Amino acid sequence: MTELSGAISVVFILYVVLLLGIGWVASRKAKSPSQFFLADRSLKAWVTAVSSTASSESAWAVLGTVGLVYKEGLAAVWFLPGCLMGYAVNWMLLAERLRKYSHETQAITIPDYLEAHFQDKTHVLRLISVVIIFMCMMAYVGAQFAAIGKTFDAVFGVPHHLSIPIGAAIIILYTMLGGFLAVVWTDFVQGLIMVFGLVVLSVIALVSLGGFGGMVEQVSQAHPQSLEWMGGRTVGAFFGFMVGLLGIGLGYPGQPHVLNRYMAAKDTRTIRLGMWIALGWGFLVYGSAIVLGLCGHALFPDLNDPEHLFPKAAEALLPTVVSAVVLTGVLAAIMSTVSAQIIVAASAVAHDVYTKMINRDATHKQIIMISRMSVLLLGLGAMIIALLKVPVIFWFVLFAWSGLGASFGPVILFSLFSRKVTREGAIAGMGVGFTTTLIWKMTGLSDSVIYELVPAFALASLAVWGVSRWTAEKKGERVEAAGRAE
Repeated sequence: MTELSGAISVVFILYVVLLLGIGWVASRKAKSPSQFFLADRSLKAWVTAVSSTASSESAWAVLGTVGLVYKEGLAAVWFLPGCLMGYAVNWMLLAERLRKYSHETQAITIPDYLEAHFQDKTHVLRLISVVIIFMCMMAYVGAQFAAIGKTFDAVFGVPHHLSIPIGAAIIILYTMLGGFLAVVWTDFVQGLIMVFGLVVLSVIALVSLGGFGGMVEQVSQAHPQSLEWMGGRTVGAFFGFMVGLLGIGLGYPGQPHVLNRYMAAKDTRTIRLGMWIALGWGFLVYGSAIVLGLCGHALFPDLNDPEHLFPKAAEALLPTVVSAVVLTGVLAAIMSTVSAQIIVAASAVAHDVYTKMINRDATHKQIIMISRMSVLLLGLGAMIIALLKVPVIFWFVLFAWSGLGASFGPVILFSLFSRKVTREGAIAGMGVGFTTTLIWKMTGLSDSVIYELVPAFALASLAVWGVSRWTAEKKGERVEAAGRAE
């Protein structure tokens, strides 16, 4: 283990140098708000696709999915079509339309897009959007910093009160330097490391068990229940479990740190090619996670913590240097999501609040300075949350994905595909989506009935449709009445 820790240290230092180098190069181009927050809409297919997928997954893709399959067996495979469905909806339905509309209106952020689309001069939509984004992102980032601390502690033996500031400083620095461009390029590198680690490790694990046949035979001897499609559940319980896993995909259309990648895409060809790259990345990552999770039953039949399977398998099956690269992928997964979330939260403060509502006459230089200060202060705030281990914040992050997905997903989908959506309908949808997520989770219905995103998304969609229809009719009646009065 000492040899492995030394190798990981070397690999990680090289990796950090690469990230900071990307940040420095990107800083030379970040001269305007559009460049700092949207890379001047210049992203090409590979960077758009891999960075968007990597930023949406964090360590869940590397540790969580593998651990879920180890715990639940074949019954857990439904997260794969659930996630790929989310990718497909984003790329096939949202990406090109959002890219075009944001370019036409010069929208830099999701609140920008919503305000422009609904012609909201009151800034109510922008304010609601900023509050939801800020609350969810701060919780997310705080939890991800805590995960960095745990990973450093497990791999290097560095206590969390030292490792959290180290990890936070690295992420804050390259994000401050290069803004969105630095974030997407570092996410691209991190996404490649993630897929490399999972594919290599799953293939070697499978080969070590004698292929699929040998794996099935040995897993059936160690944990036969893991090869049952329903995992020993009743039909009703399995149906709820399956719908919950498929429902993960509903969150993707509402994640601002994913959607802004489509807004930054260069052209239509980028979107068309990027769709296949993203789906291929997702299939390789999640397919590999399923294979590794099943192999784990035969390789490590008595693991106390299923999420330890990935690092244990890397240490046991791979040469030291390759294992070091693969384990760096865990940190890469966390860092890719953190930087993406920080830049979105910073844009909510610097662009949506300061530039659009406080000082509309700010110069480019002032906006960039405020943006970098926002990154610094938000990063430091999340770091303090992680160090203090604030229980409410960490409880809240459990449904931050659902909160964003249910708040923004239905509104954005309706706005891009229907001309009948009103400003009031959008406000109602965002409010219902967020509060339903909160109430569903607080009352324990997520554990006893179904994953909170499914009902929250459905009710938010109903609110958007119903309130839009009602307000449109009211407006029509007022126009009619005004016409009769004349």
